[in-house]
Amino acid sequence: MPDDSQAGNFIREIVATDLKTGKHGGRVVTRFPPEPNGYLHIGHAKSICLNFGIAQEFGGSTNLRFDDTNPSKENLEYVQAIQDDVRWLGFDWENRMFYASDYFERLYLSAVHLTSKGKAYVDSLSADDIRRYRGTLTEPGKDSPYRTRSVEENIDLFARMRAGEFPDGTHVLRAKIDMASPNVNMRDPTLYRIRHAAHHRTGDAWCIYPTYDFAHPLSDAIEGITHSLCTLEFEDHRPLYDWVLKESDAQCHPQQIEFARLNLSHTVMSKRKLLDLVEKKLVAGWDDPRLPTLQGLRRRGYTPEAIRAFCEHIGVAKRDGVVEMALLEHFIREDLNRRAPRVMAVLRPLRVVIDNYPEGAEEDLEAINNPEDPNAGTRKLPFSRTLYIEHEDFREVPPKKFFRLTPGQEVRLRYAYIIQCVSIVKDDRTGEVLEVHCTYDPETRSGGPQAGRKVKGTLHWVSAAHALEAEVRLYEHLFLKADAGDVGEGLDYTANLNPNSFERLTGCQVERTLAAAAPLSRYQFERQGYFCLDPDTSDQKLVFNRTVALRDSWAKIEKTQQER
Repeated sequence: MPDDSQAGNFIREIVATDLKTGKHGGRVVTRFPPEPNGYLHIGHAKSICLNFGIAQEFGGSTNLRFDDTNPSKENLEYVQAIQDDVRWLGFDWENRMFYASDYFERLYLSAVHLTSKGKAYVDSLSADDIRRYRGTLTEPGKDSPYRTRSVEENIDLFARMRAGEFPDGTHVLRAKIDMASPNVNMRDPTLYRIRHAAHHRTGDAWCIYPTYDFAHPLSDAIEGITHSLCTLEFEDHRPLYDWVLKESDAQCHPQQIEFARLNLSHTVMSKRKLLDLVEKKLVAGWDDPRLPTLQGLRRRGYTPEAIRAFCEHIGVAKRDGVVEMALLEHFIREDLNRRAPRVMAVLRPLRVVIDNYPEGAEEDLEAINNPEDPNAGTRKLPFSRTLYIEHEDFREVPPKKFFRLTPGQEVRLRYAYIIQCVSIVKDDRTGEVLEVHCTYDPETRSGGPQAGRKVKGTLHWVSAAHALEAEVRLYEHLFLKADAGDVGEGLDYTANLNPNSFERLTGCQVERTLAAAAPLSRYQFERQGYFCLDPDTSDQKLVFNRTVALRDSWAKIEKTQQER
C-alpha cells in the first residue's frame, strides 16, 4: 500500500543546485512540448506535472509549445484538446503558448547557417538508401555520395527545396557529423525533409519541414528554456541536441535532462497504438473510459487532484519500469472517498415486498451524505412497502458465511429497518427468483427501541415507487495481461484485449436525488464503488460510468470457496 511520503525526484535536486550556483542566471524555465497528433494520456500527465511543478516550486515559468512540424498528422482538434487537458489538470501557461511553426523562418535560417559553415548538406539518396548507408549498432555507416557537394550547391538546392521545385522524397537536408559515430543518432541525421502538405497554421507557405531533433533544441533556445525535461528515449539524442545548439551558435544553451516515462500495467501508452485502437473502433473513441487518455480518465470520473497526487507519489526515476494500475486506482479511491457523496443504487434489481408494511404508506429516512466529510450533511431517503435490492444479495440456498438475505435470516436495510425473508416468488419456467417477500421490525429504525439490535448483514436498497431508472457502464482493464504489448513475435497486441472490459447494465434503479446530478459529477454507490455521471446523460436517460470498484471482501471469500 502506498504511503504519503514524497517520492524521489533527482530533477528537483538538479534544479535546486543550479539555482544555488547561479547557473542559467538564476532562472527556471521549463516547457511542455506535445505533438498535436493525438490526445494526451496519463504518461503526458506525469510530464505536465513535472514541468509545471518544478517551475512553480522554484519560482519559474512553464511554456506550452506545440511541436507542429509534421502537418500530415496534426490538426486543430488535438491542439484544443491538449489545452483543455492541461487546464483540467490544474495548470496555466498564462501568455506563454507557442508553436514550433512560430519559428519556421528562424529554423530555416539556422539550417542555412549550418549549411554555409559546411555542417549540413543536401542528400539525394532515397529513404531506403539512407537507411542502408546508416549502418547498424555494430557496423559503422558510410558516407553518402552527395556528402561532398559544395557549400554553394547545397545552399542552392536547399533554397530550391523551399521554393517547392522538388517532389516529396527527392532530397533531404542532413547534418554533417560522423557516419562512423558509435551513436547512430549522430550519423548525419536528417534536419529537413520535403513534404507538400498544408499545415494547420501556416497553410501552404512551407513545403519543407524540420525534424524534431532539429526544431526542438532551437525552439528551446529561442524561448530561453533552462531545463529541457525529456523521457529516456531521448537520452541518446542529447549529443545531437547539444551539437545543434553549438553549431547553430545559439545564444542560449538549455540543459536536456532525461527521466523514465510512465508505463502503466494493463494498458498501452503508445500514441500509435491508441490511435490504432480508435481507428479500428476497438474502443468508442479517444474518450473511451477504458483508455489511459486524460479525456477517457476524466469521463470515467478520475479527478485531476488524484492524478497529480499519483504523479507526485511515483516520482521521477532514471530507469524505466511499470507501475501497477492498482496504484493509480488507489489514489482515485482515496480522493473520492473524501469528496464523493454517498447514494443508493441497485444495479441488478430484485423486487422486495415488505408484507407487514402498510400499503400506500411511505416515510423519509435520514441518510449521511459522506461520513468522511463532517460538512456534507444529510439527505432524505424515501421508504415504502416495495423496494429493490441487489439480486446477488439474496440466496435461496446460501453458501457458508453468506450474511445477506436468505429465507429465515435477518438483515438490516441501510438507514432503515431489519427485515426477514418469509417467502419467494419464482418464474415457473426457469426457476429464477422474481420477488422476495419479507417482514420488517418497526422498532429497529434509527431512534427506535431496537435500533441497536445487531445483525450480520446490511444491504443497500431503493424505494421502487421513488427510484429513477439508469444505465450503468462497468469497466475493467482494457488488456488481459499486465504487459499489454508483450504478445510474442509475429502476434498482434490486440490479441490481449479483454473481451469483458465493458459491460452495459440497463434497468438499474437509483435514488431520486440523482435527478439533479450534473454531467461528470462523482458519487459513491454504497457497496458498489465510485461512479461518474456520463456526458451522454439526457433528460430521458441517466448514464453512469464506474470509476473504480470498492474492495469486495465477499467476492474474495466466494472465489476461494469455488476454488475448493
